[in-house]
Amino acid sequence: MAPWTPQPAGLQEILQTIHESTATSATVQRNITEKLNQFTRAPEYVAYLAYILSSMPQEEDRIRTIAGYLLKNNARLILSAPQEVAEFVKSAVLSAFNDTSIMIRNAASQDIVAFLGVLEPRNWPECLQHLVLALDSTDFDRQEAAFNALEKACEDYPRKMDVEINGTRPLDFMIPKFLSLSDHPSAKMRSHAVACLSYFVPINCQSLFVHIDAFIACLFKRASDDDPSVRRHVCQALVLLLAARPEKLMPEMSNVAQYMLYSTKDKNENVALEACEFWLTFAEDQELAPYLHPLLDQVGPTLLDCMVYGDDDLLWLEGDAEEDNAAVPDKDTDIKPRHYGGSKSHGYERETNGEEAQEAPKTRIGAYGQELLDSDDEEDYDLDDDDFADEMTTEWNLRKCAAAALDVLAVRFSGDLLKVLLGPLREKLWSQDWLQRESGILALGAMAEGCIEAIEPHLPTLVPYLINTLNDPKPLVRSITCWTLGRYASWCTQPKSEEHKNQYFIPTMEGLLRMVLDNNKRVQEAGCSAFATLEEDAGPALAPYLEPVLRNLVIAFDKYQHKNMLILYDAVGTLADAVGKALQNPVYVEILMPPLTGRWAKLKDDDEDLIPLLECLASVTIAMGPAFLPYAGPVFDRCNNIIHNSLLAYQQYQQNPDLDEPDKAFLVVALDLLSGLIQGLGMGLEPLLTASNPNLLSLLTVCLKHPQAPVRQSAYALVGDLAMGCFPLLRPAMPGIMQELILQLDPEPKFEFVSASNNAAWSVGEVALRYGRDEPEFQQWVLPLISRLIPILLHPKAPRSLHENAAVSIGRIGLMHPNLVAPHLPEFAQAWCQALYEIRDNEEKDSAFRGLCTLVQTNPAGMAKSLLWFCNSIIRWNQPSPELNNMFQTLLQGFKQHDEAGWAAQVSSFPPVIQERLAARYGV
Repeated sequence: MAPWTPQPAGLQEILQTIHESTATSATVQRNITEKLNQFTRAPEYVAYLAYILSSMPQEEDRIRTIAGYLLKNNARLILSAPQEVAEFVKSAVLSAFNDTSIMIRNAASQDIVAFLGVLEPRNWPECLQHLVLALDSTDFDRQEAAFNALEKACEDYPRKMDVEINGTRPLDFMIPKFLSLSDHPSAKMRSHAVACLSYFVPINCQSLFVHIDAFIACLFKRASDDDPSVRRHVCQALVLLLAARPEKLMPEMSNVAQYMLYSTKDKNENVALEACEFWLTFAEDQELAPYLHPLLDQVGPTLLDCMVYGDDDLLWLEGDAEEDNAAVPDKDTDIKPRHYGGSKSHGYERETNGEEAQEAPKTRIGAYGQELLDSDDEEDYDLDDDDFADEMTTEWNLRKCAAAALDVLAVRFSGDLLKVLLGPLREKLWSQDWLQRESGILALGAMAEGCIEAIEPHLPTLVPYLINTLNDPKPLVRSITCWTLGRYASWCTQPKSEEHKNQYFIPTMEGLLRMVLDNNKRVQEAGCSAFATLEEDAGPALAPYLEPVLRNLVIAFDKYQHKNMLILYDAVGTLADAVGKALQNPVYVEILMPPLTGRWAKLKDDDEDLIPLLECLASVTIAMGPAFLPYAGPVFDRCNNIIHNSLLAYQQYQQNPDLDEPDKAFLVVALDLLSGLIQGLGMGLEPLLTASNPNLLSLLTVCLKHPQAPVRQSAYALVGDLAMGCFPLLRPAMPGIMQELILQLDPEPKFEFVSASNNAAWSVGEVALRYGRDEPEFQQWVLPLISRLIPILLHPKAPRSLHENAAVSIGRIGLMHPNLVAPHLPEFAQAWCQALYEIRDNEEKDSAFRGLCTLVQTNPAGMAKSLLWFCNSIIRWNQPSPELNNMFQTLLQGFKQHDEAGWAAQVSSFPPVIQERLAARYGV
């Protein structure tokens, strides 16, 4: 095979383009980018770049380096390149790695890491060999460059390194080599050695674990290294070992703990941060709690000291920290991208051990800036910053890590932790130094969740202290105090007594409302977020104070800059969810609607700020109900318009994939706002729906086929809401909708499709009820629906929420078409009862159970094998409706009378609690 050589014309063209890419004008840059993108279609493009990097010393280093960076960014192209091109690129990159210029060597090093990752070491063993041999080089620069590349490879893809090539495992040779180099005279080499070794801990690498004792000995030896980078990697390795192989550290735990405590106070922030991660990891592993408990009295105060703002933090925050900056416009960089998750997936609340189940909280950004996902299995990554005023704007740092560790320790050790920290906390909270006070308030907030029972006796002192601290002259103190008050909002809002309300709830509410209108943007943000948390916790108890609350929030509409406006929308939407129908008072409508419609008029259809405004309005329309009617026309028309234009844009994108994919968020929130309008106004929307152009229902049918799951999820929610609120208007479109709906019911949906399937399963039950008993038009769909809903219900891997929605819809379809569904009862009876027995009593569950009872009346033998589950689900009801209760009574008495001896024998095998309740409630 002839080696690859460049064509002069092609080389010239690419070189010319790279030269032009150093121009500054935006138009030139755009053209260059387009040109470079076109080059990627040429199979030899990567070879030209490699040639410029490795074989054109007459070009200046900067140009060759740009070629190297382009090569790295297009590394994947080597997989589809002709063989002679791939071979040339591989050897060219290795030769550039030995170039005399450090810039070229660095670019080649990045290329090697990229290509080694794409090709995988097993397909490029000579590269791995080249790097490992260079570790023995006498030329220190070459040695260090090779180790640098190896470290990046070990960090980026350790599993790809842990392979067998031609019968040997390179790591069997490399790990001992790294261990010996951890004693190298150069700190850089020692640092690379410890780092490379540590990256193989989490993947359970046998080549490393054979030498685990030598590795731990090496860590202890390097623990007192003069170089902070080495110490940082030692701490990181100990954290990874604690997570993967804690049993190896436990015998040495007292030494390790003392070292980590010492390192958590290291002058070098990077070392301290890695050491602090150790306590976070330690606290998160429940099985290690007995080893951590005796260290609390040292760990707690150490973490507390790490939570004081450092000089670097304060420099970073200087704009926020000192001044009244409410009138300063935000830079675009201040605004984090927000994720709009669309409508919630339809689900049910469950009973938990006889106590009321709490609704799952919304997903939020954690106190310390990390993103927290719901523990629920829904596809809803809605990362709002409500509960935790995204408490610090810098990236992950020592302060945040210490606060996060304290949070987990509080959950793990609650009262025991508080005992240890009471003294040090008191000193900080009443310190003259504002930085100490601020860190104490942060700690108090971090411990709120875990230590609440132990802290509760102190709250009558602490809450007034916090309310008073809202007057502190330092904005950073006011903002952290808002956050901490938000963490204790559920205590402040408890309906204990009139006195509790007057001493804690009202002052907290008033204090936070003052902060909403603070002159410092950071305080506004924290105040508004904490107030949203208070609203959620207080719920309807806020109704008597609606007028002052709304008047304050409305002033904020005029005062806020861009970033905080987004949080304000959220606070208004949360308020509407909390107080519900109380918002229908004409006085409140008059206060709230003008600023919302004012914002609405200012924003264009493609303005991203329209998205949170539409979300906010969806909550407001549901709460205001009929009172929203005067504003409904323009809102409805605009949503219809947005849906139409979004669908057109998506159609263009499908025809021409070179276009950017349109943002689905506009489509999702417009569908959700229409759902809100329907819930609030029902048949009141008839004139708007009838006049819509293009017709909303034909647009909706297209949304049901949309490739993106969140769009389908919101579209099915809208189908269910239309069925409930204005079924006569929906009915003519049902044949088209049903065709899509049946296809959406999948027993094993991909994770991201779960919520769309959920909402489809729920909406079909709503539709069945509205058609009514034995309705001929619906009958054609009963068997196709049942034949998809039963497999969902029986599928062991389908998420719980999908089981529940499928069961409810089977029950409701059975209620309306018992003769068609009853023959299938033996297939699903047990799974049906298992899916719904834990669900909290509600109307949907009631209609589903009435359906099940109707099916049992139609086909009593169908329940014979599942009687235990049926009885268990009956006695789990707290208050069935009179109609349902009579059905239970009739069925149970019927079973008993049909075969008394058989019934008695069967019931005697039931658990005692079921026997007792059946006898007490139904006399059977």
